[in-house]
Amino acid sequence: MFRNMSDFFSNIYRNFSAWLTSNKENINPAYVYVTNQGSNSVSQYIVSSHGRLAPLATATVATGTTPVFIAVAPSGKSVYVANQGGNSISQYKISANGYLVPISSPVSAGTSPVDIAIDPSGRYAYVANSSSNDVSQYVIDGNGMLNAMFPSTIETGIIPVAITVDPSGKYVYVVNNGSNDVSQYKITENGSLTKMSPATIVAGTAPRAIAVHPSGRYVYVVNRTSGDISQFVINPDGSLSQSSTPVAAGKHTIFISIATSGKHAYVANQNSDSISQYNLAENGRLLPMTPATVATALTPVCIAVTASGEYAYATNIRSNDVSQYEIGEYGELRAIPVNAWGDASVSAEVSPRCVKTVKMKIQEA
Repeated sequence: MFRNMSDFFSNIYRNFSAWLTSNKENINPAYVYVTNQGSNSVSQYIVSSHGRLAPLATATVATGTTPVFIAVAPSGKSVYVANQGGNSISQYKISANGYLVPISSPVSAGTSPVDIAIDPSGRYAYVANSSSNDVSQYVIDGNGMLNAMFPSTIETGIIPVAITVDPSGKYVYVVNNGSNDVSQYKITENGSLTKMSPATIVAGTAPRAIAVHPSGRYVYVVNRTSGDISQFVINPDGSLSQSSTPVAAGKHTIFISIATSGKHAYVANQNSDSISQYNLAENGRLLPMTPATVATALTPVCIAVTASGEYAYATNIRSNDVSQYEIGEYGELRAIPVNAWGDASVSAEVSPRCVKTVKMKIQEA
């Protein structure tokens, strides 16, 4: 029996909280989105039991021409797709059941947009345009729509292919594949970019991707031709300095993803059908795990880690599928089998390129 109504409602709250915790995967589902550059679409999946991906009832949503990258707003409510062949950015809202819903017509970008970065506040978006050698700059309005800034672009090095914003929302870094360097910018009060001094820092040969450590202290650049990862420290003024010698990866490294814990990193090796896996030391240095690599399907080009740090997914552009992994206690990737034959990939559409994960949220009591 309850002594009073206060005890009664306290008991209800405790029981509800316990139920909420035990059912959090059903209440706060995670979704995965994959751009299919060969079929002009995004595949939509829900993360089901044990990390397996299950296509949504409407398995795909249309994009512009040649979608190559997908970015999710920090709020988890809006999604943007870079259409390399259409020189545009498609804009979507995420519905309550995980579907992408177009919110307006695509907005114009530069020539061959290939990557998108959104600042932590969700107010600004930046797009790397690989053929016009510049970055398009946008303000994101309350409806999630992109509106061009003035000036609308800022120049980069030669063939910018990747862009990121640091966790503080103060700095932007752009990987230039053709000039083998990284452009460095500060974000001004109105969101537009201004070049740092020096404007660039040297990377490896044909740099292809970039990631910032969640602490905001370190930066990693994947170098495709030299098959290694350059390691940098972020100085107090936001500029980069090389922190140690590059770390070896696989053949034709193309993408890097860092777990939100900041303890582990994973690199897609396009031409060796593998993912290199690393632990991160306290000083930010990459330390190869044992084993140093895990197998994928054919030609992995992107990898994403869930916010919970439980699962990882890699897109395989030649086998048209997505490899699935559970992340072990020490950060190691373990393939998630999907059938009795041990296959660990789910089908996508033609030439899947970029993968992103989203954890839906409910309003907390």
